[in-house]
Amino acid sequence: MKEYQAALFDAAKYRLAESPFYDPRYDRLSWVDIQDGKVFWRRDGVTCVHEFGEPVGAAVPLAGEDGFLVAGERTLWKLCRGEQTAVCDLSGAYLPWQRSNDAKADPHGRLFVGSCAKDFTGMEGGDLYRCDRGVLTVMQPGTRIANGMAWSADRKTFWFSDSNEHAVFAYDFDEESGDIADRRVLFPVEGGVPDGMCVDAEDRLWLAVWGGSRIECRDGHTGELLALVRVPGLHTTSCCFVGPDWRRLFITTAGDGLTGEGDGRLYMCDVDAVGLPPDYAVV
Repeated sequence: MKEYQAALFDAAKYRLAESPFYDPRYDRLSWVDIQDGKVFWRRDGVTCVHEFGEPVGAAVPLAGEDGFLVAGERTLWKLCRGEQTAVCDLSGAYLPWQRSNDAKADPHGRLFVGSCAKDFTGMEGGDLYRCDRGVLTVMQPGTRIANGMAWSADRKTFWFSDSNEHAVFAYDFDEESGDIADRRVLFPVEGGVPDGMCVDAEDRLWLAVWGGSRIECRDGHTGELLALVRVPGLHTTSCCFVGPDWRRLFITTAGDGLTGEGDGRLYMCDVDAVGLPPDYAVV
């Protein structure tokens, strides 16, 4: 089995870095710090930040314009040119002790977003939703911690990691309607908790393992473990492919409550895989 070693990206540290994206339209990296309520983006060697004043679970690049659809604590926000505009109120769907967590756009720009308990406790922490042009639909009720999402190249499979279920699940995906069905366990995760993930051009999943200091590469159809990326931070949170050839992983970690030198930092790693551009959110 192939093993890789991630290298430090820069010197900054974050409480809970997550939701990494690379947007080839602007040669732009982006990520969030969930607990600090900040969205970061880096272009031409310069890092910018927008402070929301509330936890932000994810910031997904927008279709057709230079900006993000941001999963705020209880609101979906459009962030463009430094201005934030509310596009969907989530407070009617979330319970008082819930907030948004990870989010991804599907191949048609519909936003899949998960809710979870604010303190990550509870056997059932929230639900997985789909927001389609402002219409909110529950896709998977009773999730424990809704986390990583990805779609297969043929758009027939949806993958989803529910952290406190300690497993990654596969669903049938209907591209036209955006519906999911036939939930089944693709593989369990041991020695840590499944968190954010991305997919490469060969339908291999690259899964961050919280508490495991690693990214696991798994076959998206059999669940077989194919490779590992070792990460110096304990709580590996997510990853995405970056660069003109899509052969480098950009990796986020969490540092809140930890004292290790590598905790809460960002990393890069060259791997023997080719990633894919992100799907863009439509509002």
